[in-house]
Amino acid sequence: MRNFFSATHPCLLWLLLAVPAIAMTVNALTSTNTEVFHNLVHPSGETSARLMIIAMMATPLAMWLKGWRGPQWMKRNRRYLGVAAFGYALLHTVLYLLDKASMATVVDELPRLYIWTGWVAFVIFVPIAFTSMDYFVRKMGTWWKWLQRWTYAAAVLTLVHWAALHDWGGIEPALVHFVPLVLLEMYRVWYWYLRPRKTVEL
Repeated sequence: MRNFFSATHPCLLWLLLAVPAIAMTVNALTSTNTEVFHNLVHPSGETSARLMIIAMMATPLAMWLKGWRGPQWMKRNRRYLGVAAFGYALLHTVLYLLDKASMATVVDELPRLYIWTGWVAFVIFVPIAFTSMDYFVRKMGTWWKWLQRWTYAAAVLTLVHWAALHDWGGIEPALVHFVPLVLLEMYRVWYWYLRPRKTVEL
């Protein structure tokens, strides 16, 4: 059995990933600030986006930095990171609903670009997170990979959701986070489809 305090132990990883959520939950339950839910909406959403980006960066980063332990660790644990990203997206959604405190307000805001893109991204995340267990990987076969590829659509929607906040006032922080992912995915495409191949002379 692996030592709990080992950097590779999944329970320790889950604990570390849960620390921000625990802090946000305690703050929400104990704060006397009437805007506590509003103040926690953005940090929870940003944490979700960051974890999603890290999970998606794992494979191309491991391809680029072959043999490096960090990217290999990320690749081995990307499902944990992805599920944690969904957990923070769920917390983000709950905090948003608590902040609005009215379904009428929530419905009225749906046509806004930065709102409906967030909702659609969240809906895409639900089946992806739900089927992240090994059981579904075995049962679904190639369909599991097909479903997981929808993460790219969710990432694009998350980028727009973040960038369009406050009349596109969130575009700079969104780009700072997403540009490295885009560059790594471009490298991945180049590696598999565009790079020159060695020819074997007969």
